[in-house]
Amino acid sequence: MKKEIGIGFVTGIIFNLIGIVICLFIISKMKDMSFENTYLFYKGTGNLWMIITLGALPNLAAFFGFLRINRDYRARGVLLATFLTAITAYIIYFI
Repeated sequence: MKKEIGIGFVTGIIFNLIGIVICLFIISKMKDMSFENTYLFYKGTGNLWMIITLGALPNLAAFFGFLRINRDYRARGVLLATFLTAITAYIIYFI
């Protein structure tokens, strides 16, 4: 059980990182900026929490995908990773 939750947690973190990269890539192409400059812009303006929360959207696919194939404990791990993302974004927003 703990192994399945761990696999789901790692999957959630990986999907979140992929989502962050995709969000930064899309925004950088829309604003004709480089990938690094887009990241530095959002970090400098204190709005990095927005990118982090948008990056959590692919976790929906992982969560419902695990539920669809009856891997409930892995879905719980993805949910834990999403909660960690929300807490991290909340901390970044208020600090």
